[in-house]
Amino acid sequence: MVRLLVFAVAALAAFDGNAAEQTFPADGGLIYFNMPAGNIGCQYTPAGGSDVYVPEDGGPELGCDRIEPTFLRFILGKAGKARRFQNAGDTACCDGSHILSYGNSWKKGPFSCRSGKTGLSCTRSDGHGFYISRSKTDVY
Repeated sequence: MVRLLVFAVAALAAFDGNAAEQTFPADGGLIYFNMPAGNIGCQYTPAGGSDVYVPEDGGPELGCDRIEPTFLRFILGKAGKARRFQNAGDTACCDGSHILSYGNSWKKGPFSCRSGKTGLSCTRSDGHGFYISRSKTDVY
């Protein structure tokens, strides 16, 4: 049993070592990226906001939308627990550009995200965050 556990931990460490950290260009201060399947898209807003959007708490802020099976929006601000919204005012998402490849990660400010075939996990440096997939969501 111990050998199996050691093997599993070693395999996971090897996988993480091969993952790449991706970066994406800012567009008016905002950074956008999408999951490969096109079902989840995210927007990073820096502290102070941008010309078109300023977060309620002044930012920085990470917001991600899931399209299917129902539209949900997840917001992680500069403090506190992540929030999940079912009735977002707009539902524009996931234009297909800036793809965060499966197994790779993205980091900016206090936020980091990890893309996997089973979903997207994003956290802030204090441990709060969210997990999004087609079948499951979680905020913490």
